[in-house]
Amino acid sequence: MTALRHRIVLHAYVTEKSMDEMERQNKLEFVVDRRADRAEIRRAVEETYQCKVVKVTTKTVAVGKIATVRFAKEYSAEDIGGRAGVF
Repeated sequence: MTALRHRIVLHAYVTEKSMDEMERQNKLEFVVDRRADRAEIRRAVEETYQCKVVKVTTKTVAVGKIATVRFAKEYSAEDIGGRAGVF
């Protein structure tokens, strides 16, 4: 599963809107594998960043599939974003 989670979550997706969501709503956006479903994305993010995911939503855009991940209150999206290379 370790190698699999790295193929599901490709990298963080940073825009002005995603930075605002990170600060106000404890969310991060990631570019993910187009074939991954929400449950697989949730497991991959939780295992990679040792956190609790509350909700995952997805959308398909020109750059690929984007997953918006909301974290539990006890985890900071800013801290996780630092580990994900947002800053």
